[in-house]
Amino acid sequence: MSFESVKDILKAHEGLKKEVYLDLENSSPVFPEVVEEMLPYFSLKSYGNPTITHKYGWEAYEVIMETSKLISSFIGASSPEEINFMNSEVEANNVALIGGVLANKGKGKKVIISNSEPVTIDLIAQMLSEKGFQVVKIPVDREGFVQQDKLLKSVDRDTILISIAMVNPEIGTIQPLKSIVEAVKDKNPNLIFHTDASDAYGKVDFNVKNLGIDLATISSYKIQGPRGVGVLYVREGVKVKRLIEGPLGTQQLWPGIENTPMIVGFRKASEICFKNFREDIWQMKYLRDKLIKGILEEVEDTILNGPYGDKRAPDNVNISFLHCEGESLTIELSLRGVYVSSGSACTRRMLQPSHILIAIGRKFEEAHGSILMKISRRHTEEDIDYVLTQLPEAVKRLRSISPV
Repeated sequence: MSFESVKDILKAHEGLKKEVYLDLENSSPVFPEVVEEMLPYFSLKSYGNPTITHKYGWEAYEVIMETSKLISSFIGASSPEEINFMNSEVEANNVALIGGVLANKGKGKKVIISNSEPVTIDLIAQMLSEKGFQVVKIPVDREGFVQQDKLLKSVDRDTILISIAMVNPEIGTIQPLKSIVEAVKDKNPNLIFHTDASDAYGKVDFNVKNLGIDLATISSYKIQGPRGVGVLYVREGVKVKRLIEGPLGTQQLWPGIENTPMIVGFRKASEICFKNFREDIWQMKYLRDKLIKGILEEVEDTILNGPYGDKRAPDNVNISFLHCEGESLTIELSLRGVYVSSGSACTRRMLQPSHILIAIGRKFEEAHGSILMKISRRHTEEDIDYVLTQLPEAVKRLRSISPV
């Protein structure tokens, strides 16, 4: 799409009376309270290098350690030292998989993931395969749950690392990680178990110690904190190799000066998410189920992707609209003030169907007609009602002009 076309489309949005942003998978608005909390750290306080021994360095160090303590308490880590700040969940996943494999390559050559992992994990596994490691992809069932019998058959003494996302970012499947970790560790106690928990943190109650997880990735922007900061939890005693070299600050796995304002923003967003956790999750589930029910009842030829109820993340709605192209539907909805994404956020520019939807058995056309919507703590019932008035009309219009 040309720049001029984009300008024309943006002009067509002028005068919208209401807007509902449901594309939180790709990017999210930062809580206003988070922005307010961050601003002083750019110029007025704690802007020093946390490794330097003067007031501003000590202040910055205090911020980092306070945030580490807070996040470690939220995920059930044993110690703040197990929290490692990085620039994003993408970097954290790279350090977890590549760094974990390199630090333990003497123990074997096999890496196991599911065939419905987040795109980043899938791409890292592909790169490891090209470097000579054996990568095994375990199939999932039609709701996105890992087929545990096939997983256990693949685990052996040559297995170095397994990575399975706690919550699938596209279809919301919550994996039963406790039973999975116990089973694989029973076969090989020395393997490292990593989970991308970016879509679980702040939305699903979990404790890394109780689950037996060795490495876990969490993200700031997925909880409406600032972009540019993520965390890799590394259980004490687990070996992970640094991927880049440079002067070390307080973080042993990611050199350079820590981004104090972003870390402060992550801390504040975390506080917001866990302040009224139970009440917020109940409300999100209510709005999620209202949106799912309303769409499936009002729009013919629709398929819910992923499980129903408590096996699904509280924020996730993913539906395929038959005889309707997903990318066209995102544009049509955008012109009506409803912002969603089609298929996988990381593949849509290539117009390829989501590998996750293909993994759960969706046909090519079903995957291409999928729409992903995510609900936040700040959405209201009025927002969902508005979506339920606009979406059926948008689908009806597109189907009326479709050659299918």
